[in-house]
Amino acid sequence: MDTVTIIFIALGLSMDAIAVAMSLGLSNKSLKIQNGFVIGLFFGGFQAIMPVIGWSIGISLKDFITSWDHWLAFGLLAGIGIKMIYESMIAKPAQEEVKDLTMGVLVFLSLATSIDALAIGISFAVLRIAIITPVIIIGFITFLLSFLSVGFGRHAGHLFQRKIETVGGIILILIGVKIVLEHIL
Repeated sequence: MDTVTIIFIALGLSMDAIAVAMSLGLSNKSLKIQNGFVIGLFFGGFQAIMPVIGWSIGISLKDFITSWDHWLAFGLLAGIGIKMIYESMIAKPAQEEVKDLTMGVLVFLSLATSIDALAIGISFAVLRIAIITPVIIIGFITFLLSFLSVGFGRHAGHLFQRKIETVGGIILILIGVKIVLEHIL
């Protein structure tokens, strides 16, 4: 898989983290730059760890799914993409202000925004993609965009939050289609 595709996967995966980071900035105007940095570290770190876990699971299953691995990768990417698009369209309850970003809150939010990365890790394994480069790219992009999104959320996050999740979902679906087409053609 080429670097450009991995960057687009990282962008697609980071959209949930961006939306949550933006929400944190929007709902808590007292967050400072160091809070944004810590949020970015947590979100980027979990987005980097989860594909490794998924990849490890996928490696153990690869002998069983070799003949249809591209369809599995497509299904995982498309499923995640559709879920992101759906979640961007449903009404969500108004968020309460997060007064204290405790370790527990950060771990919970980081896990919640990185579950999709676990499935991507499985896709990487079945497609026999080395995991180190994607993990570095996914973690860094998620860190950077989450960090920036906290500040952006404080100023204009209410304008873009739902659109960001939709764009991320579309990106992941298109990458899934690309994988299938490369295998078929």
